[in-house]
Amino acid sequence: MSGIILLVEDPKWRSHRGLLARLTEAAQAARRSARLKGGFTVLLTDDKRLRRLNHDFRGKDKPTNVLSFPGQDDLLNGRTAGRHAGRSRGERPARLADAYAGDIAIAYGVTSKEAKAAAKNFADHAAHLVVHGVLHLAGYDHEAPSDAKVMEPLEVRILKRLGIADPYRPMPQ
Repeated sequence: MSGIILLVEDPKWRSHRGLLARLTEAAQAARRSARLKGGFTVLLTDDKRLRRLNHDFRGKDKPTNVLSFPGQDDLLNGRTAGRHAGRSRGERPARLADAYAGDIAIAYGVTSKEAKAAAKNFADHAAHLVVHGVLHLAGYDHEAPSDAKVMEPLEVRILKRLGIADPYRPMPQ
């Protein structure tokens, strides 16, 4: 077993042939690249659920595309823990090596609207959100420009290996 659970709460996620396999592949690729240990769950849900989660955990009363909830906070988070404990990125304490990495939640409606607005394939955009969420579980961030310079190129490399175009490249006019 891969330790990756896809939990489909909104049936719309099942309307795309091969999507769940594609998202699992994206999750595995991101986990390998980030050297993330432990299992995690990807909740494929609706905008209403993401709005509630976004409100409850971030104080923002609107739906968003993806949220990540790292397990064990900084203890499991190899990137952050490495910074604080003198370990290199990706190196985790042995006792936490197989701990639960956390949860990711993705909203169908927001994902679909974003894909349409950017003229992207829905499955490719959803796979990007899975990769993005997994990298957050591994401790990567993009709030500060210096952090984004690390996280975004890693996302692009992972997506390229999956045959997905650079999501940060501007669309041709």
